[in-house]
Amino acid sequence: MTGFDYADLDRGRHVNYYAHDPTLQRAVARVLDGDDHADATERLDAFGEHVGHTIADHADYVDDHGPELRTYGDHGDVVNDVRYPAELHEEARLTYESGTVADVFDAPDGRDDPLPFTHHFAMGYLLSMADAGLYCPVSMTAGVALVLDKYGDGDVHDALYAETTSRDYDALSEGAMFLTEEQGGSDVGATETEAVPAGDGTYRLTGEKWFCSNIDAQATLALARTPDAPEGTKGLSLFVVPHELEDGTLNDQLYRRLKDKLGTISVPTGEVELTGATGYLVGEESRGFAYMTDMLNLERLANAAASCGILARSLLEAKVQAANREAFGNPIQEYPLMRRDLVDMAVDHEAATAFVFDAADTFDTRERADDDAVANEAYRLMRVLVPIAKYRTGRMAVDTASYAMEILGGNGYVNDFVTNRLLRDAQVLPIWEGTSNVLSLDVLRALDREDAHEPLLERIQSYLDAATHDALAETVDVVRDEHADLGGALAHLAALDADEAQLQAKDLADYVFDVYTASLLCEMAQRDLEDGDGRLALVARRFVDTHLGDDDQRGITDDDRFALDRFDAVVRHHAVDPDDIVAAHAADD
Repeated sequence: MTGFDYADLDRGRHVNYYAHDPTLQRAVARVLDGDDHADATERLDAFGEHVGHTIADHADYVDDHGPELRTYGDHGDVVNDVRYPAELHEEARLTYESGTVADVFDAPDGRDDPLPFTHHFAMGYLLSMADAGLYCPVSMTAGVALVLDKYGDGDVHDALYAETTSRDYDALSEGAMFLTEEQGGSDVGATETEAVPAGDGTYRLTGEKWFCSNIDAQATLALARTPDAPEGTKGLSLFVVPHELEDGTLNDQLYRRLKDKLGTISVPTGEVELTGATGYLVGEESRGFAYMTDMLNLERLANAAASCGILARSLLEAKVQAANREAFGNPIQEYPLMRRDLVDMAVDHEAATAFVFDAADTFDTRERADDDAVANEAYRLMRVLVPIAKYRTGRMAVDTASYAMEILGGNGYVNDFVTNRLLRDAQVLPIWEGTSNVLSLDVLRALDREDAHEPLLERIQSYLDAATHDALAETVDVVRDEHADLGGALAHLAALDADEAQLQAKDLADYVFDVYTASLLCEMAQRDLEDGDGRLALVARRFVDTHLGDDDQRGITDDDRFALDRFDAVVRHHAVDPDDIVAAHAADD
């Protein structure tokens, strides 16, 4: 591969985002093969063209002219009407009719089976390069379809499942989940909404939901407590609460107002007062939280995929700016500090994308497995990978978008340039679907309740065992040592009391991400080396040096020339002869 010359672009748009993203292409090729890969690639390439052109342009307009809520009609009657700009409808039509949701539930033309869920996350990554806000309702629509497919039983459930998986935008029902209540927040067990049987097989829900994204979705899942149900999450039941009932009348709920948000303007988020709203029970009473966790895991991965999309777009904007902006007679990409920054941004993007799609592949294995033992093993590993993927990539998206804004200078700070919106949109990603503290504690629960450390350590070991090329030898040796240390850290935490263990929860999540990702990059680099390209071996080396290295004097005395010598390979995606890496290591020794 000859790489890219980003000076050919004046902004990071009006290109095919999939064709311009070897990082995503590699991640997709790793988790999909055969017909799955061929069919997904065809769809991703077509959608990448839509996103890089039409959706990227529309998203800027929608950011300035977002949805508007009209709660009451002219005579004071409740109408709960959300008005959307035509540009947002066009974005949504392109997204849904490209199969972003439908393809993973219903086999596309020419196939016998649906595409794996990893395809959905790849489509969401591309969408988030232009409009991460829109990916929120799209992913929730997929999440509702997943729950209804697994646990729904009845005519209403069947109808809504068919509508949420429709390929026709005009026949589509979008999904949502109303979980958050003002007194609860992340403490879902504090839910106060009540659901009383109506005697006709339905329930009447009364309560307030405080942060409801995609507020007017037709297929909304809501948690509520039935009479005499126990406290906490064990007493929660799950209901579908439609925007409109089967006879076309509005359900009994009041959309009080839309939130005045920092970003993600394209998704209307508001407060909903349920005033005896009709709800249709999903599954059994008091098992609602368990059902909802399936959707929550999908949403956390979607959040992480959105983070990767924002990383990709931020990096693209930064590369284009650095290639075109001249200072003191040269493009700023020629200066050492900028080269170092772009290299490390590119390495972060590679690392985040690799981890997220590996976690997504584990999620997909669990959902598609016919063998209970395979599904259980995937679930145990997924329980630790998914919260870490969401936690780390959300923070990385904020940091990378912020620095991309800095690279654009004053232009990056104003609303005329996309980095302003990328940062505003990114800022919600550490909040949606669980904050960093909540996610880190979830990792501890997974280790305690599912013994998730066992498949975790085994997976890391398998990746390291696969990385046998001489160009990876020194990198793999470092990661092997850290793998052993991670095992010791996990054993140590298991012996602590709960409060002491919680103090270390974030450090543990970060450590798992760093060691797991390092081993994963080595395994992926081995594949590329076998095909004659050493670029990813350099990425793995840089990731290990910056995340697992033990530098003296903050690395200042290391005389590190990596960013100068390897800029074209890492940032511009130039191919690298594996023999050059081996020779360089030998020279260093």
